[in-house]
Amino acid sequence: MALRPDRPQTRSTQLADRAAAQGDGFLREVDDALREDQVFTALQKYGKPVGAAIVAGLLGLAGWLWYDNHKASTSGEQGEVLTKALDNIEARNLKAATDEVAPLAKDGTDGYRAAARMLSAGVLVEQGKTAEAAKAFAAIAADGDAPQAYRDLATIREVSLTFDQIGPDKVVERIKPLAIPGNPWFGSAGELVAMAYVKQGKNELAGALFAQIAKDKTVPDSLRRRTRQMAGLLGVDAVEEPGAATLVSPAQ
Repeated sequence: MALRPDRPQTRSTQLADRAAAQGDGFLREVDDALREDQVFTALQKYGKPVGAAIVAGLLGLAGWLWYDNHKASTSGEQGEVLTKALDNIEARNLKAATDEVAPLAKDGTDGYRAAARMLSAGVLVEQGKTAEAAKAFAAIAADGDAPQAYRDLATIREVSLTFDQIGPDKVVERIKPLAIPGNPWFGSAGELVAMAYVKQGKNELAGALFAQIAKDKTVPDSLRRRTRQMAGLLGVDAVEEPGAATLVSPAQ
């Protein structure tokens, strides 16, 4: 029997709350970095809660897809499989999760096949198999049959895993087209581009982009808090008020 369509969405909300809790710890790290004026140290630590936020976004997208297709019996069955796999991930039964979605990743409908492949790639990340995960995300991004939202998210995940290897110029080239307000992944893509700008020494561009994300009410609150702190670290006032972000003198 198919589960109700709102269950994956509720689970997504719970995971988003966990990401927010990680964000609170990040804020304390930023405060320390401000005192020590260590911008790059803050950025390195910044990537950890970002990954949690992206995972929460994936689960939310999977929930939406299940709801969008729940009237079809085959989609309902596939939704049940995906939900069971998510249950196993929450319980840290990673092998059981990948075993659960293996048939779906091979023979599921386009959307659910992409969701299953994303989940399996995410498990590889959890297992420390970064290179394999990056290749898996790259394959999803290149799959013309997968929904565009999944392909874009897979691109973001691949680039986040290979950030140091491919360099900031390539990061900007690949992710900047997604770092546009209104894009479903604007927040996550914008973070990566802003981090690449810092690597390029373009702190003014980075600060302005962090501030833009922080002021976008469609972006998750935990992500907005983090980017607001990063904007301040780079000398940009991202406090919500009418008008554009205002440059302020960075701490010396």
